[in-house]
Amino acid sequence: MKKWAPRVLLAMVLVGASAFLLKGDVWTFWTWWLLAFLMGMVAMPVTGRLFAGFEDKGWMFSKVLAVAVTGLLTWLLVSVKILPFTAAACIGVCVVCAAGCGVLFHFQLKKGIDCLPAGKGNLVFWEEVLFFVFFLMWTYFAGFRPQAYGTEKFMDYGFMEAMMRSTTLPARDLWYSEGTINYYYGGQYFAVFLTKLSGSKVELTYNLMRTFVAAFAFSLPFSLVYQMSVDRLRDCGKKGLAEGTFGKSAVNQVEKVRGWRSFVPVAAGLTAGLAVSIAGNMHYVVYSKIIPWIQKLQGKEVDSYWFPDATRYIGYNPDVPDKTIHEFPCYSFVLGDLHAHVVNVMFVLLLVGLLYAWMRNVRMREAVIGRPGRKEFWKKQLLMPHILLAAVMIGMFRFTNYWDFLIYFVVTGGVILFANVVQFEGKVKRILAVTAAQAVEIVIIFYVVSLPFTLQFDSMFKGVGIAQYHSMIHQLSILWGLPVVLTVMLIGCIVWEKVKVRGGQKMSLYRLMKAVSVPDLFVVVMGLCAIGLIAIPEFVYVRDIYENGHARANTMFKLTYQAYMLFGMTMGYGIFRMIVTAREKVFKVVSVIGLVLLCWTFGYLGISVHSWFGDVWKVSDYKGLNATSFLENDFAEDVGGIQWLKENVKGSPVVLEANGDSYTGYERVSAMTGLPTLLDGMFMSGSGEMIQRI
Repeated sequence: MKKWAPRVLLAMVLVGASAFLLKGDVWTFWTWWLLAFLMGMVAMPVTGRLFAGFEDKGWMFSKVLAVAVTGLLTWLLVSVKILPFTAAACIGVCVVCAAGCGVLFHFQLKKGIDCLPAGKGNLVFWEEVLFFVFFLMWTYFAGFRPQAYGTEKFMDYGFMEAMMRSTTLPARDLWYSEGTINYYYGGQYFAVFLTKLSGSKVELTYNLMRTFVAAFAFSLPFSLVYQMSVDRLRDCGKKGLAEGTFGKSAVNQVEKVRGWRSFVPVAAGLTAGLAVSIAGNMHYVVYSKIIPWIQKLQGKEVDSYWFPDATRYIGYNPDVPDKTIHEFPCYSFVLGDLHAHVVNVMFVLLLVGLLYAWMRNVRMREAVIGRPGRKEFWKKQLLMPHILLAAVMIGMFRFTNYWDFLIYFVVTGGVILFANVVQFEGKVKRILAVTAAQAVEIVIIFYVVSLPFTLQFDSMFKGVGIAQYHSMIHQLSILWGLPVVLTVMLIGCIVWEKVKVRGGQKMSLYRLMKAVSVPDLFVVVMGLCAIGLIAIPEFVYVRDIYENGHARANTMFKLTYQAYMLFGMTMGYGIFRMIVTAREKVFKVVSVIGLVLLCWTFGYLGISVHSWFGDVWKVSDYKGLNATSFLENDFAEDVGGIQWLKENVKGSPVVLEANGDSYTGYERVSAMTGLPTLLDGMFMSGSGEMIQRI
């Protein structure tokens, strides 16, 4: 009992702190945390098998997996008109899924299969604490600027209200009364799904959903990179002496690594979680710290720093006719738009974790001896649960964020190809045959899963164009120099170690990949994919309806957003991997310098929070999570009418209101109620996307 006393005390402190900081909003906050906890726990019979090699059995991933599976299943049943989109239907689907997990758990117990993190209660406890802390932190910040007003918030909030009052999907388009929502509405859908499931109101859950995602943006990279570091250190203990990885005094070095076992995975996981969720880029360091410091030394007037400049650099400084966007999660979480690329953060991180669990599982199995012509061989290759679930997730991305569908189809293909090279011992024909078959399998599954969306979606894709403009070298260096250098150094370190062991002799690609540990191989895939994502907009771009002057903007935005997250996990793992296990001092020195610079970028959270939310240290300034609170001050004459419409009007009858410019007070009635209205012309979103309504 004494051993649990500090944990109970800490839990009580966190509960008390949340009640003190969030005031009346704390009940909805607790409801969402508890809902995620219960859904994740119930899903552990499935998650525990998928993440069987993880020390925590995928505990943090289980929450997102439960939301994804139950939400997607509900969406499919509603889209094909088997179920109405009601709270009862959402709860019913969850109950059925929970019953299925219960049956699975029963059979697993009978067979002695362990799907729970037995013996790892300490790890699970601290993961839960970290999730709660980041969820609370972002929710508290959101309460200083809760209004769903400005940038893309009217659209995001309006989508949620439209779906809340609709029993069918897609819901009526609130700005085109004769049609349904023709957009990637999956992100807002999942927010509404959880809202209906928890019995909450959109006024609160609009903000709560974005802080919920922000908490996962830390906890999922932490869990993944923690496990990757554990696996790498375990590999060091087995092979370090034989490979000469630890240099001259091998015995002492191995003992040193053992002493670091309790520190390195935690440090790597924390670094990865912070790099993905709260860090900025080196633009913040250069233009907010270094240049002002130089100006101060020279006696010049110091330039002020506006945190969105880190996302609007190429094309803006200097001003050239090639305006681009290079956002990252921390900026999105501060800004507060509940857009497709934001909500999908937790789902893409789930997919990345799933792919690592699959690669780890494949490597630990014995080599596949069977011949491709045999039925058992193909059954084994095509019925892998990780690949099947990955295909479903990729299909889901077609309606949550189409760009992520394209990106992670390629990332998944890269992971599968690398794993198959090792699994089939470099036999080219077999590698290509199996990889192609698995690719076809994924295509068929994601096509079927996304069919209810694609049949009703009118794409605005206009083809691919050749980039007429290119980013300046110094701009690319500032934005991406740090992660690219660290990634290249890490890959060089991994290759150098294997070549050095063989005395400089040539190695075939298969033998090299076979010699590389699973976490090293996986991080190479992540790093190469990230580098590719930042390179693509320099050569080609997807043509869309705002091509004039902003041709590369959307392409760069969506591709580099994912590159940023992949780089964050790559750096979190790679820095400590090189510090602890690299033989050559140059790798250690570069890693330490990289760690210092990366930690410097964490300061972006402070400057952006202060600029956007104000003095968050004054608890008395907390305004609450109500996203419609701005109506009381800005549109006091409309509050009663809007509230009456929300409470008394059922279904989606058409209302008529004044039409005006985007990002202004126009269309406030339709946005706040979800009722469709008439609007002609164009609606342009704050992040540079343009959606044609008529």
